[in-house]
Amino acid sequence: MASSMTPLHFLCGVLVLTIITRSTEAYGFPKCGSVNPGMKVMRLASCALAAQDEFAFVSRRCCAQVKKLEKDPDCLCSLLLSNAAERYGIDPEIAMTIPKLCNIADRPVGYKCGDYKLP
Repeated sequence: MASSMTPLHFLCGVLVLTIITRSTEAYGFPKCGSVNPGMKVMRLASCALAAQDEFAFVSRRCCAQVKKLEKDPDCLCSLLLSNAAERYGIDPEIAMTIPKLCNIADRPVGYKCGDYKLP
C-alpha cells in the first residue's frame, strides 16, 4: 500500500517546523547550530565565575573558548542570553565584558546583544 502526501499534510508539516523553530529561538535556544544550548554553554564553564562577578579572574581557558565563539557573535550573544546561561547564573552584562578582558583584538566592538553592547 503506497502512502501519498497531500498538499495539506505538507503544509501542516511546514507549519509545525516553523512553530518549533520560532519557539526555540523565543525561549533562549541559540542561533548557532543544532547543538543543545546547555551543551554549548557548558563549553563556557571556565568563564562561569568571570560571567558572574566583574572582579573575578578570567582564565586563559575561558579566553580561548570565548575567542572561538567570538567568530560568530550571533551565536555568542544567543548563548549569553539563553535560558541555559541564566540557569548557570551568567550575568549577560558582565559576560559581555569578557572579550575585552581577554584582550581579543578582533572582537566586534559595539555589537548589540539584546540590551547590551560589546565594549
